Amino acid sequence: MGPTRAQFIQYAPAALAVVPLVAGPWSALAAAAAGAGAWAVNASAPVLRSLIACGGMATGCGIAAHEVLAAGGNPLIALGLAVPAGAAALAHHRNITGHTPALTPALTTTGASTEAGLTSQAQVITAWWKEFISGPTQTEDRKLIQPGAVLTHLTLDIGDDHLSFTGVITLPQGQQVRVKATDIASVYGIPASQVEMGDPKHYAPNALPVTVHLKKAAAQPQIAAGTPKTPEELWAAYVGVPEGAMPGTTLTVTRYDGPLDWEGIATRDRKAIGTVNLQDLAGNLDLETIQIALAPGDKPSQMGIRVMREHALMHGTMLSSVVDELSMDSRGYVRAGTYVDGRAALLPLAQPGSGARHLYLVGGSRSGKSGLLEQILLSAHRSRIAVILASPQAGTIAGASLSAHLGDGLDEAMGALRLAYAMMLDREARYRSPAFPFTDPLVLVVIDEAHMLLSASSPYHAEAKAIVEQLTRRSLKRGIGVVLATQTPLAEDLGNSTVIRSQLLIGGGAVFLRCAKGQGSLVGANAVEGAEGIDLSMIPSQWPGQYAKVADRDMSGLATEATAAPEDGTFGLGYLLTPGSQAVQFRSLHLDVAPASLAGGEPPVGIEDCDAWRERDAITQTPMVDKRGKNLIGSLADLLAAAEGAPSSQEAPHHNPSTPYATAGPARPGGTTGAPEGQELIKPRILELLQEQSIPMTAETIARKLETPAKRIKPRLSELKKQNKVTNENGLWRAA
Repeated sequence: MGPTRAQFIQYAPAALAVVPLVAGPWSALAAAAAGAGAWAVNASAPVLRSLIACGGMATGCGIAAHEVLAAGGNPLIALGLAVPAGAAALAHHRNITGHTPALTPALTTTGASTEAGLTSQAQVITAWWKEFISGPTQTEDRKLIQPGAVLTHLTLDIGDDHLSFTGVITLPQGQQVRVKATDIASVYGIPASQVEMGDPKHYAPNALPVTVHLKKAAAQPQIAAGTPKTPEELWAAYVGVPEGAMPGTTLTVTRYDGPLDWEGIATRDRKAIGTVNLQDLAGNLDLETIQIALAPGDKPSQMGIRVMREHALMHGTMLSSVVDELSMDSRGYVRAGTYVDGRAALLPLAQPGSGARHLYLVGGSRSGKSGLLEQILLSAHRSRIAVILASPQAGTIAGASLSAHLGDGLDEAMGALRLAYAMMLDREARYRSPAFPFTDPLVLVVIDEAHMLLSASSPYHAEAKAIVEQLTRRSLKRGIGVVLATQTPLAEDLGNSTVIRSQLLIGGGAVFLRCAKGQGSLVGANAVEGAEGIDLSMIPSQWPGQYAKVADRDMSGLATEATAAPEDGTFGLGYLLTPGSQAVQFRSLHLDVAPASLAGGEPPVGIEDCDAWRERDAITQTPMVDKRGKNLIGSLADLLAAAEGAPSSQEAPHHNPSTPYATAGPARPGGTTGAPEGQELIKPRILELLQEQSIPMTAETIARKLETPAKRIKPRLSELKKQNKVTNENGLWRAA
C-alpha cells in the first residue's frame, strides 16, 4: 500500500533532498551534504520535514551544477553551486537552535500570495485543493467539486503527532459555498470527522472557515477496567451526559494536583450552560458541596470549576487587613469578603447617577449574619451614610452605636421602620425632581431578624409588611436603601410578600449564608434567579476534618478570653449574588477586631434636619395603618397630623358649616354631622378637589380635606374610577 495523501504532504519536503541523485553526481554530493548535516546534528522528524528549504536549494544547485558539467564548463563552478546545499543544512541547524521540535511555527498566507511564498506543505495542500475542488481547470474525466472556491488565509499547524491546516473557502460576491466536509475528506483521504467547518448561519455566504486535521494526535488509551478515574473521564461519564448536572459540556483541566485538588473550565459548544444545580454536580463527582466552587466566566458557554481538598477560604481574610477597602468606591461598592478564587468580594451600597441600593441577607444562627451586618454598619459609617437600625432582638448588633437611630427591641424596631417610612415621605415631598448626588446624606435602613416583624405571627405583621413593601419600591431614588436580614429564604419570613423579595433583588445584591436543615433550599417557590439549585442548609458548620480536633481536650478550664479563629467554623461562608451575575461562593471578613473600634471615635453620621426627623419621637409611636392593618398613611402631612394627635382621617371630623357642599345629616355625638350614605353630592366635591390640587392624594387625605369620614370617600372613589373619572396608582388617587 502506498503512502496516504496526508503522509505525502507531511514527508514530501524531505523527499526533495533525494531528487538531486538523478540530476548528476554533483547534485548527489549536495544531497549527501544536506543529509549528513542533518544526521550530524541529530535532527528530529519535524526538523527533517522543515529541511524543505535545504532540499529545494540542493535540488536547484545540483541541477545547475550538472548542466555546467554537461556543457563542458569549469568543474570549479559546478562545485561552487553544490556547496550551498551543505551550507543550508548547517544554517538550518543554527536557526532552529533552542526551538521546540514538537511544533514548527505556523505560517499564514493569503489568497493574494504567490506559491513561491508558501512552504512545501502549503504548496502540496494548495495543489490538491486546486486539483479536485476549485480548479482553475477541470478535465473531462474529473469534475471539480466547486469551481472558484479557492482556499485563502492558509495556516499550518505542524507537530510531532499532528498536522492540520486552517483556511477560508472564498468565492466571489453573490456566490455561496457548497463545499462539504465529506468532499474535503475525500480529497485528502481522511475521515470526515477530521474536517471542521464553520456554521454558515454565522458567516457570509461566500466565505466559510474550515479546519482540516490531516494527522491527529493519538487518542489517550482507555482505562481497561472501564472505570473513569481522571477528572475529564469522570466529567464525560457523569456530568456531561444528558442526565448529568451540566449536560453537553466537556471539561478542560487547567491545574491538577490530585483528584481532590484541581481546576478546570467546562465548555458547551455554542450554547449557554445556564444555571447549575450544585447539589447535582457534587453528586455526579461524588464530593461534598463545600468542596466545589463555580466561577461563571465572561462567555455564557463556559463555567470555571474548582475542586478543593482544603477549602480556599478556610483561613479567612482579616477585617483589620483590609480597612482601607471598607469605604465606598466610585462605583458605590464596599468590601464584603473574599471570593473562593481569592478576588475581593464587593457589595453595592449606592449607584452613581441613581441613588441607594438594597441588600437581601439570609443566614441562620451562627452563620456569620450578625458579623456581616456589623461590617456593613462600619462601611456605611466610613462612607458617610446615615443608618436607621431596626433590631427586634435587642442587644444582638455590637456595632449599633454607629447608627443615627436605633430601634432595639420589637416595639422600638417597629418605630424605626415608621421613621424610615416618614423619611421617605419627607424626601418625596421635598425632592420633586430627585438628582444624584443628594445634598442630604444617603440613608441605610438596616432591618435585622426581619421575620420577627414581617411574619404572620408578629403583632406588627400588617403594618411592617405595608411599610417595607413601600420602602423597597420607592426609596432608592430618594437616597434610602434597605438592608433586610432574615434567617431563611422562605416566603413566610417576608410575610409571604413576593413584592419585598423581588424588589430587594432588583434593587441590589444578596448574600446567602448557612441555614437550618430543610429551610435553605433556593428551589421551587424560593428560587432566586442566579442562585437556583443552591441548598444553604448543605453548608456545613465545620470544615472537613475539624471534628477530630474536638477529641483533643484541654482540661485546664474554660478559656474565657479566647476568640474564635476562622478555622474553627464556617461562619461567614456562603454565596454572594450581585446584579447581573450568578451566585459565587465567598466568605465575609473575619472580625479579628471589633468593627466599631475602627470608626475612629467619630459620632454616627446624622440625618438632615427635616420635619420627619424633628418629629421622630412622635412618629415612632404612631401606627400608620388602621385597626384592620390597612390604609397605610400615604402623605407626610397626614403622618404629621396623626403624630401630633390631630383627628384621624378614619374618624368622623368636625363639620365645617362653611363648606359649600355640606348637607344636613343625622346628628352625631360631639356635634358632628356627616353626609348620608350614597350622597351623590360628595362625588363632585372629590372631583373638584383632585382637579384643583393637581397632585395625587390618598383616600385619607381626600377625606381630611373634605372633612368627611374616609369610609364614605372610598366607595365614591370606586364609583368614579368605574366611570373613568379618576385613576388609582399604588393607593394614590388623581383626576383622570
